[in-house]
Parts: sequence; structure tokens; C-alpha cells
Amino acid sequence: MTATFFHRLGAIVILLWLAVGLAACSNFVKGGDNRHNVPLAGSVVQGLRNMGSAPTEGMVVRIFKEEAVLEVWKKTGSGTYRLFKTYEICAYSGDIGPKFKEGDRQSPEGFYTITPGLMNPRSNYYLAFNTGFPNKFDRVHGRTGSDLMVHGDCSSRGCYAMTDAGIAEIYALARETFKGGNTSFQLQIFPFRMTTANMAKHSTSPHMDFWKDIKEGHDYFELTKTPPVWDVCEKQYIFNPAGSGALDAAGTCPPSVQNAALSAKLQADEADLASKSEAAQKAAERQAAEEAALKARGEAVNNFMSGIGSGIGGLFGGAAPATDATTTLPTPSAERP
Repeated sequence: MTATFFHRLGAIVILLWLAVGLAACSNFVKGGDNRHNVPLAGSVVQGLRNMGSAPTEGMVVRIFKEEAVLEVWKKTGSGTYRLFKTYEICAYSGDIGPKFKEGDRQSPEGFYTITPGLMNPRSNYYLAFNTGFPNKFDRVHGRTGSDLMVHGDCSSRGCYAMTDAGIAEIYALARETFKGGNTSFQLQIFPFRMTTANMAKHSTSPHMDFWKDIKEGHDYFELTKTPPVWDVCEKQYIFNPAGSGALDAAGTCPPSVQNAALSAKLQADEADLASKSEAAQKAAERQAAEEAALKARGEAVNNFMSGIGSGIGGLFGGAAPATDATTTLPTPSAERP
């Protein structure tokens, strides 16, 4: 009976170990310290005060993969948000582009809502908060994944890894935001800074339609300095939908609240992107043609030199002319006295 008990106990331990190992960024409890309650540094509090904000005000977090940066924006007394601080991302998994399935080691992109329940004070990676992946958009597209975090330890398996000092400060900022009565903060994750130049550089990507979709939310924040209200309908993001109430992720989209400046920017950017993409395509075609011509010239030179080499080899390396065996060599003349 004792042996059976220990066999079962061993099996349970192995299963737990496997579960931790397979998770993208495990939230396994580490230690019993009070790191999640460490107060914000006085310099941080003063910095917030200097920009007309406070630790208890709302916040927005933005991530840009290609630039490997995380931004914290804080709400000010004017009601708009200002950039408070930019943190370097140590590592993220995969490449630019969204996450599709569990185990693809890809970090997510899109819009996420972070609530107190997603904060992880006992992360195995110092401190962490869960991105909330899969969100409504991800689920309607059948995307899967778990434990996709922003955490410390500078090591990533599908997450966004910060330094321990960086995540400690970000975590504390989020904690104080919740203490101020804010029920959530918005996390916006982009493949790169959403300029038309960057979009054109990646214009052949299969993710372009998705990036154009989330760019609207990005541009709204850039123009208004307030986070957009987002939802999902027709299997795509909708920003600032008219009316209230949750939408059917696969259902028909309602009208959205129009912003004239945003509409003008999106239209101008679309035209600029088309122009830049065409120019980039022509440049790529020219480069390909030049590389093909260079290769052809190289092959021609190689063939020419090979032909010369064969000719020279035939001239000096061939069989010597046969000598007539009956030929009599001249007798040397006698030496005069």
C-alpha cells in the first residue's frame, strides 16, 4: 500500500512538472517575499507629479515588437494621456505577427484589457501580468495559447520579458492604478511603430490586413491621446462602436463613432502606403533584375575563362608530334686543328 501511494505521488509530481514545462511562461509560485508591494520610488512619484499625473491615475501600456520597447502612458489632469516612460524589452518570442496556436512560441499582438485578476505577484519570472491572450478577437479566429505574460527574468517562451527592475516598476505602476479605482488598463501590442514607411517595408506580409485593422486603434490613440474603446465584430476589431453592450464577434458590425481627423489620416495613409508599396515593389524588382544580370555576367565570365583554360590545356598538354625513326641526325663536323 505504501509503495502504491509513493508511485501515485511520483506520477502526480511528474505531471505537475510537465505542465509547468509546457506552459508558455509559467506562473509557478516562487518565494514568499513582498516584492509585489514594494512602493514606487520617490523619483517615479515626482516624475508623475511633474507631468500632471499621479500613481492612482489611469494608464495605457503599448508594446512595439520590432523596436523592442514597452511604453507606459499615464492619464493627466487634462483627461488625456502622456508618455511617462519607455522600457527596453529584453526578449520576445517569435517574429512580428500575431500568435496563432499553443506552442508556436509566438508573442501576441492586438488589444487587451488587463484587470487585477491578471496580475501575477508570485511569478517564477520575478513579477508578471498576463496579457489576457486569447482575447475576443483571438477566440473567434480559433487561436490558442496560455500564460502569455509580460514578466521579468529577461527570458521568453512566447512572452515579453523585461529586466526584473523594469517589471518591478511597471507592476507597481499598475498596482497603484488599480488602487486609484481603475478597474483595468489597456495593453496595445503592435508589430512595429505603425508608420506608412514600416507598413510598406512589410507590405508583402500575410498579416497586412490584420495590421491595418489594429492600426486604426493605434492612430486613434496617437491623435487623441486617449485609449479607444474596442470590441470585435465580423471577426475584426472595431474601435469606438456606437451604442453600448458587447458585440457578437462574428456578427454584423454597428456604426462606429466617427472622428474626422482619424478618417482623414487613415485615408491619407492608405494612399501613401499604396505609393510606398509600389515604389518598394519596383525597387525590389530592379534589385532582382540587377542581381540576375550580375549573376549572368559572372556565369559568362566563368564560361569564357573556362574555355580559354581548355584551349591552353590542349595547346600545351596534348601529345607531342611523333619522330620518324629513320631520320639520321647530322654528324658533328670535325674540330679544326
